[in-house]
Amino acid sequence: MLSIIVGIVVLLLIICFVLGYGYLFTAVRKTYLKGKTGAHIFDGQDFSSNTIKNGNILPWEKASDYNQISLPQKLVAHLDKTKSVSFLVIKDGKLLSENYWQGNNQASRTNSFSMAKSVTVMLLGCAIQDRKIESTDTKLSYFYPEFAKDPKGKDCTLGNLSAMESGLDWDEDYANPFKPNARAYYGDDLANFMLKRKFKAESGTQFEYQSGTTQLLGFAVRKAIGESLSSYASEKLWKPLGMEYPAFWNLDRENGMEKTYCCINAASRDFAKFGQLLLDNGMYNGQQLLSPEFVKKMITGTKLSQESYGNGIWVNNDAKIKHYYLRGLYGQYVICIPDYNMIVVRTGSSRDEAKDTKERPEEVEMFVNEAVAIFGK
Repeated sequence: MLSIIVGIVVLLLIICFVLGYGYLFTAVRKTYLKGKTGAHIFDGQDFSSNTIKNGNILPWEKASDYNQISLPQKLVAHLDKTKSVSFLVIKDGKLLSENYWQGNNQASRTNSFSMAKSVTVMLLGCAIQDRKIESTDTKLSYFYPEFAKDPKGKDCTLGNLSAMESGLDWDEDYANPFKPNARAYYGDDLANFMLKRKFKAESGTQFEYQSGTTQLLGFAVRKAIGESLSSYASEKLWKPLGMEYPAFWNLDRENGMEKTYCCINAASRDFAKFGQLLLDNGMYNGQQLLSPEFVKKMITGTKLSQESYGNGIWVNNDAKIKHYYLRGLYGQYVICIPDYNMIVVRTGSSRDEAKDTKERPEEVEMFVNEAVAIFGK
C-alpha cells in the first residue's frame, strides 16, 4: 500500500512539472505550510532579492504638532478591522501623523505589492531622461524582436505597457494558483514565462490592468539600462530621495530578474517619498529626478481607462477632493492630494473590498476625506 501511495505522489509530481506547475511546490513551502492562504506583506524575506541601497539620509521634517492630533475613532476602527500596519499623513513636506500596528515601527519593511508598478514606470521615466530609451513610443519589439512576430503585439509600445493598454494575453487572478499571477510570483524563471507570451488584443485599443504587462515593461527597461533595476533604482530614486532605509526587491531565482509588477519591500516613510516626488512634478531636494512632462503623463487618467488610470498611477478626479495614488494588493496606498499638498500612506494585510464603478477601492476616497477633515486646515 505504501509503495502505491509513494508511486501516486511521484506521478503527481512528474505531471505538475511536465505541465509547468512545478512552482506550486514553492507556493506550498513558502505560503501554505506557514499557515497563509496567499502572498502576504511580510513574505519578502522568503524570496531571493536584490538590495536597493540608500545613501545620505534626508529624513522627513516633523511638523510642530507631529502626532498631537488623534485620529478619529471611526478611522481607527477601520484601520484596526483591515489589519493595518501603518498610517501616515504628510502635509507641505512635513510629517504630521504616524501610526503603526501589530508591533511594527518606522523601520519595518513591508511588501509594496503592485505599488512597485508605479516605481517601474518611474524607472522608465529615468531611463528616458538618461537617454537610454528614446521615448514612451519605443516599441517592446525594439528590445525583444520576437514580439515583432505577434500580429497583435508587434506595435506594443512602452507607453502601452505603462498605461495598461498592451492587449497582453493575461488573466489577472490572485486567487487561482493555476493562473499567471501565481506562476509569476512563485516561479523561478520570469524570462522563460514572460517573453513567450502572446497578445489577445491589438495594443493601444483597450485598458486592462495586468501584472504581466508591467513585468514586460521591466524587462525592456532592464535591457535598456544594462544593469539590474535594483541598482538603477538605488542611483536614480533611493539615494537622491534620501530614503531612510535600504529596501529589497524580490527576484525570480533563475535570472535574477526583479518582479517589477510587485515586491519592493520598503519602509512606509520611504514609500511616502514617491508621493512627494509626484506632487513636486519630479523634483526633490533641488534635483529633477523625473521630467514634469513625464509626471503629468503618469498622473493623468487615460481615455481607455475612463480616466481612472494614468501611467502606473490610479487617478480619481471624480471625487469631491481630487487625488491620485500608488496602489497594491491588500490596500497598500500612497495617496497624493494635490489641492492640499498632502500625502497619505496606508499599508496592511487586509482591505475593504468595496469598489466604485471604475474598480477603484472606495476606502481610498474615505482616507482622503478623513485626512483633509483632520489635517487640511
